[in-house]
Amino acid sequence: MNRPHDSSAAAATRPPLTLLGTEPWRAAREFLKLKLLRPRGPRGDGHPVIVFPGLGSDGRAVRPLREHCRRLGYAAHDWGRGFNAGPRGHVDDWMQQLADAMRGLPKSQGHNEPPSLVGRSLGGLYARKLAKLPRFAVRRVITIGTPFNGRADQTHAGWLYRLLGGTPASNDALWHRHLRTPPPVPTTSVYSRSDGVVAWQTCRHDRNDLAMPGVEDVGVQGSHLGMGRNPQVLRAVAERLALPAALLPSQRVPRARELPRSVQRRWLVSSPQRKLRTSHV
Repeated sequence: MNRPHDSSAAAATRPPLTLLGTEPWRAAREFLKLKLLRPRGPRGDGHPVIVFPGLGSDGRAVRPLREHCRRLGYAAHDWGRGFNAGPRGHVDDWMQQLADAMRGLPKSQGHNEPPSLVGRSLGGLYARKLAKLPRFAVRRVITIGTPFNGRADQTHAGWLYRLLGGTPASNDALWHRHLRTPPPVPTTSVYSRSDGVVAWQTCRHDRNDLAMPGVEDVGVQGSHLGMGRNPQVLRAVAERLALPAALLPSQRVPRARELPRSVQRRWLVSSPQRKLRTSHV
């Protein structure tokens, strides 16, 4: 179901403490749902997928997401750098080092095609940044609970921006504008209105960005901490990974009948310049 953006990211405030306080309980409930209802999805084409954990976690936090991708046939990889404590030193140098490591990760397993990048929270900022770097080919970017369109005071983990930016306050506006700009590849942001850590509005693209082919926001129900195990999130990620690699203005958008049947219900093609908008799973 498509819905217009009815709230401005600039005016959003950090989530209420009632949502923050119930995060662990809600995350545990979502993990239980995952155990009881194993989510399904369209069979993958085998292309590599790199999954980035959020701040303060490692690959174990997104293992269900990674294993789900593998069951569907993708060559899913952990980012391989252990605990995510944020960038160290100059952020551009750190990101270039990360790009070098991620570039060789699929190739070490015999995969030469561009990977899709899936990142939870801070890991989503890595994915967006990597996809903007020159000479780093990326098929698709999917972020999960990633506040790329906000400020430090709109999250209960506001120091995330300081860790990532590493710049004086006078440069914050320039850095945040860079974060807001979508990568030049198909990009999906998955967010939850009941997120207790970051303001959900900051996980959505501006209207002008949503007018770009291949850019979309997808709303789910769930906590921030449980997004890596949320069945709705896993289903949304699986459906996006199953879409064709090329979804840019200069390339032909396939007819619905050319897509996996389980994707056709959501992929309503209206013209060669079809635009994706906010939807809810």
